[in-house]
Amino acid sequence: MHIAEGFLPPAHAIAWGVASAPFVVHGVRSLTREVREHPESTLLLGASGAFTFVLSALKLPSVTGSCSHPTGTGLGAVLFRPPIMAVLGTITLLFQALLLAHGGLTTLGANVFSMAIAGPWAGYAVYRVLRRSGVPLMVTVFFGAFVADLTTYCVTSVQLALAFPDPGSGFLGALGKFGSVFAVTQIPLAVSEGLLTVVVMRLLVQSSKGELTRLGVLSRPAGAGDGTGAGKGASGEQEEVVAR
Repeated sequence: MHIAEGFLPPAHAIAWGVASAPFVVHGVRSLTREVREHPESTLLLGASGAFTFVLSALKLPSVTGSCSHPTGTGLGAVLFRPPIMAVLGTITLLFQALLLAHGGLTTLGANVFSMAIAGPWAGYAVYRVLRRSGVPLMVTVFFGAFVADLTTYCVTSVQLALAFPDPGSGFLGALGKFGSVFAVTQIPLAVSEGLLTVVVMRLLVQSSKGELTRLGVLSRPAGAGDGTGAGKGASGEQEEVVAR
């Protein structure tokens, strides 16, 4: 990830920018609506963006023209859905390109597509499928973050293989080479990111239970607020959900 400035051919850089633009525009609309309708979510949005920025700034050399690192996008995708994560990820990548020389402006579209779009959507899809199957919350959070991280690097491998096919084996040969080099560092990083995301989610469950319930991460207690006395049983149900 973080394909370096000027590393992609101009046509590829433009194409990935065009592919990313609709997702980011949609995300801006979703983010604007979220902040307008629920201004109390601003702190949690900021925390999600900061989590992504800090984790994705941990840079480990992996292959010429790119690097390996956690992405931090799984948390924001679970909390606010992938469209908003596309915006938070784009802002993160833009600031990293300008301030840390991670990635670049010419490759911003490609980096956004892999880290801020493909990763969050894949991770969120796995999270939702597991949640609907009755898998405990923290297990789904782990796999959501794990898949979001690995998907980012699978897409980056595709991007690099398309730009630099192997002279003998073409695109598939290059894809295998880029993917195998990334896998050495990225699989353990994805596991570590999944575990860290679980730790952060547990802290959020303790400190922001109401907000997580509104966002749909925690189940809303049946009969909550109806004044019938059912709240006690509902509270027990919610505690069970949190414990899982």
